[in-house]
Amino acid sequence: METVTPNFKKERPRYFFKEWRKHRGLTQEELASRIGVSASSVSQLENGKQGFTDSTLEAYAWALGCNPGDLLMRNPLEENAMWSIWEDAMKADPARQQQIVDYARFLLGKAS
Repeated sequence: METVTPNFKKERPRYFFKEWRKHRGLTQEELASRIGVSASSVSQLENGKQGFTDSTLEAYAWALGCNPGDLLMRNPLEENAMWSIWEDAMKADPARQQQIVDYARFLLGKAS
């Protein structure tokens, strides 16, 4: 019988700092300047070599025009993601927004 050795090495969580920076069209230097840190710190954070605090997360979110949770859970470069459609819909005028909601409800079988 073959013995299997478990792998207890923790994998790093996947965050989206780099993707949000690219989504906003910023270089590491430009983002660093907005936050008041070095470009090296931005690079280390993006590559998972440096951790972050709540205040760091809030500073990045402010500088990138998103919510802190977005940096942890949403890849802005993912095409056709539901949240990106939502963001586009929120930019529409109120009448168009209502049309979008009505159509989505219809497609989901929840038309009123």
